[in-house]
Amino acid sequence: MNKVFKNSWALFLGMSAIMLAYGYQNALLGVRAVIEEFSLASTGFMMSGYFVGYFIGARTVPSVISGVGHIRVFAAFASVASLAILVHSVFVNPLTWFLLRVITGYSMVSIYTIAESWLNDRSSNKNRGKVLSIYMIILYGSMGTGMFLLNFSSPENFQPFILISVLMSLALLPILLTKRKPPTFKKIKSMSLKELYSSSPLGMVGSVLYGTIQSALFTLLAVYAASMNFSIFDISLVTFMLAISGAISQYPVGYISDKFDRRKVIIYSTFGAALFAFFAIFSVGTMYLPDGLGSSKFWFYTFLIAFSVCSLPMFSLILAHTNDFITRDKFVAAGAGLQFAFGLGAISGPFLCSLLMDLIGNNGFFVFLIIFHCLIGVFAVYRMKIRPSEENPDSQFVAVPTTITPVGMELNPTTEPIEEPEKIK
Repeated sequence: MNKVFKNSWALFLGMSAIMLAYGYQNALLGVRAVIEEFSLASTGFMMSGYFVGYFIGARTVPSVISGVGHIRVFAAFASVASLAILVHSVFVNPLTWFLLRVITGYSMVSIYTIAESWLNDRSSNKNRGKVLSIYMIILYGSMGTGMFLLNFSSPENFQPFILISVLMSLALLPILLTKRKPPTFKKIKSMSLKELYSSSPLGMVGSVLYGTIQSALFTLLAVYAASMNFSIFDISLVTFMLAISGAISQYPVGYISDKFDRRKVIIYSTFGAALFAFFAIFSVGTMYLPDGLGSSKFWFYTFLIAFSVCSLPMFSLILAHTNDFITRDKFVAAGAGLQFAFGLGAISGPFLCSLLMDLIGNNGFFVFLIIFHCLIGVFAVYRMKIRPSEENPDSQFVAVPTTITPVGMELNPTTEPIEEPEKIK
């Protein structure tokens, strides 16, 4: 473990600062959109821009890195992301923010790709699981902590945008000042959607549907809370609990999925998430009323945490299920293909969810989550009747962040062996 930190401390420190800024930015833009009285459809459209940029970047960034180099690309896109958030504070309208979100999404996937290829280069077959665990803890922990920065200053002021830019800029320092050599970049090939569907229909369909859920969940939860008149502290608390409880639940859910039929775990988890989202609607009651008149938020928080525990491990479950039906040498390609399918779904999530919220009210947010979780569950039940489960000794659950790029799939310790890293002089 000490060797892992010694080889990658600069990267971990830089990614921590970036995720603080990213978590803060997501919550800030959602709350500010409500304050500026953007329509829900406009807000959903604007927030979906991030996933458009992310999807485009995932397909094109590897060639950029190969031509320019890791450190230059990291510095360039961290700077672009830092500038983009400042422009948000100058031009406050949905269309401009959509374009800026596209730029941010492209920048972030560039940063993730570089971080994960760096970690791959510093990892060996013996410690890839530990490296991935540390990376995931840093991502979710920093992102959740960043949401509390909402309390730094009113979202109507320009100071929050400056703070996000400062954090992004600070992330450059440990990376640019490190003496360690940048990694050699290896482009990862992914399966075609047709080949992926043939290998695991539930894996591909589940990834598309879950991408739709995840993108709506993390971009519109703050919008929902602000529309329900939550205080700034309550909004930051809600978004923090979502990120942290979901990260913690990955390991116990994964342990269960390695002991029982993985599709049954997916079914129970996805229907459980739908059930707790349903309970969250009924727990709202009069929470939106002013202090002294509103009901306690305790049950809402409880059901949101329970929803997160069931929902957030879903991508890792889908990845492990897909690996159950393929050979070890295809694990990385299949993971990259699943991430591609996830991205396709993620592009539409915020916009579709905002339309439903516009149509039936704020609780359309949870209705949307219920519908798509049930779709995953129904399809999983159907697939269980069509295809028997298989025992694959090479496949096991590995907790991965939903932001992971195709390059990051090699950090999965169950993938094919990679060469030991060279000694760093």
